[in-house]
Amino acid sequence: MLTCVGCEWKMSSVGEEKNESVSIERYDRIQSLYLTTGDFSALQQMNTGYPQQTRTLIEDVLKIGRVNEPDINVKFLNFYQDSTLQTIIADAEQQYADMDDLNLELTEAFTQLRTMLPKVEVPQIYAQIGSLDQSVIVGDGMLGISLDKYLGENYPLYLREDYGYSIEQRRMMTRRYIVPDCVGFYLLSLYPIPHHGEMRQIDRDLHIGKIQWLVNQAMDSRVFNTVYLRTIDAYMKRHPDVTPAQLLADSIHGLSHYQK
Repeated sequence: MLTCVGCEWKMSSVGEEKNESVSIERYDRIQSLYLTTGDFSALQQMNTGYPQQTRTLIEDVLKIGRVNEPDINVKFLNFYQDSTLQTIIADAEQQYADMDDLNLELTEAFTQLRTMLPKVEVPQIYAQIGSLDQSVIVGDGMLGISLDKYLGENYPLYLREDYGYSIEQRRMMTRRYIVPDCVGFYLLSLYPIPHHGEMRQIDRDLHIGKIQWLVNQAMDSRVFNTVYLRTIDAYMKRHPDVTPAQLLADSIHGLSHYQK
């Protein structure tokens, strides 16, 4: 099952060792080469070296057709010939020419996360360039980072009224939020919001608060600071015997339960 998540809160494979490094696969570089030059060898590399990533991008992110359609490569190339998308490709490749800092943050965050939740496996993480749709794509043991959604709070295209991004949304469309978003939305794919009949909005918010609390712990930083996260934080401090796994497995009890 594929989960596509928006920026507003909506690597190579690693083994079982908790201290093994995490490295983002640079699928975006091959994608960029094809979409800016039409290089056929780059297209071949996308299809043979990254078949699942290419299928996900074409079918689930861009939604321009099926990868086995006879003319899909032409449709794919033509889709990105829009001047706005060509600018995004160039700016993304310039801003993210080096990702060593993100690789280090991901390694540290997933190491800490697996200390708290030992059964969590590290996904294969890769970078791509979308079309200002989803920020993080999760599914089938893979996690895709759409660099076009992390070009900076004051990136000119984000400021345009026709895109409709709020100040709060733009604040999170920065390099700083890539790793927290990766950890958070990956956790949310593993521990989705429970469906107990008609769930109240406050119960949904509390579940997101749990996920964000875990992200803060994994990042060793107060990345998120919502009222529901603070409720969960206070609850965990009052109940040090409750493990992160138990917190996530706990059925929704309502706000009063977590205020005790």
